[in-house]
Amino acid sequence: MIILGIDTATDSVSVAVGEGKLILAHSEAVSDRQHCEALTPMIDFVCKQAGVSFREIGAVAVDIGPGLFTGLRVGIASAKAIAHSLDLPIIGISSLDVLAATTSPTESVIVSVIDARRSEIYWAMYRRIDDELRQVLAPCVGSVSDFVISVLERAQSAYFIGNGALRYRDEIIEGISTAIQGCEFADEVLSRPTAATLVALAHERAVNELWQTAQQVSPLYLRAPDAVINWSTRSAS
Repeated sequence: MIILGIDTATDSVSVAVGEGKLILAHSEAVSDRQHCEALTPMIDFVCKQAGVSFREIGAVAVDIGPGLFTGLRVGIASAKAIAHSLDLPIIGISSLDVLAATTSPTESVIVSVIDARRSEIYWAMYRRIDDELRQVLAPCVGSVSDFVISVLERAQSAYFIGNGALRYRDEIIEGISTAIQGCEFADEVLSRPTAATLVALAHERAVNELWQTAQQVSPLYLRAPDAVINWSTRSAS
């Protein structure tokens, strides 16, 4: 099955086309506030590079977040539009899952961390058990202090991955101090979820027919959009 993957959860726009475990074409660009303008031509470009027409696509995979609100809306709306017009199933996957899936085998707890802005981060924890990635802590949102407490409660060496981990690296290191040994941070090249990894994960789910209809897909926000937060703050003042 040929899968089109769309990832706009962070300040990166990423599109990939894959068949089975093979990625046929992939494109990515950092585009903090221009997701809408970048996405459509990128989809067209990647499909042409892969030599795939829209009619050959068997499913659409999309990153459902958590992440940037505007980016998520653009990516999910585009995925739904394509799925609806071509009568295709959708496979929605969390950005935190996508990040964790890029890691190499490790005995440490894998901690996916995405910058939520407003001095907050999103995170989830994973372990590789019997060569399978399993979530051991559901997605959370909170301050860096909340995050550090969560890591300390786990009391295991950790492998931090994501732009949130890099942005707050110093605070995280200071927070865990000497309480936990053997913690590592992934390189910046792995700091954002990509459509290539998204497609690979979607392939595994497609094999087991774990897909959704366009109506069933919704963003994983974890908190109210910034516009709602700003309005609430203004109303309370």
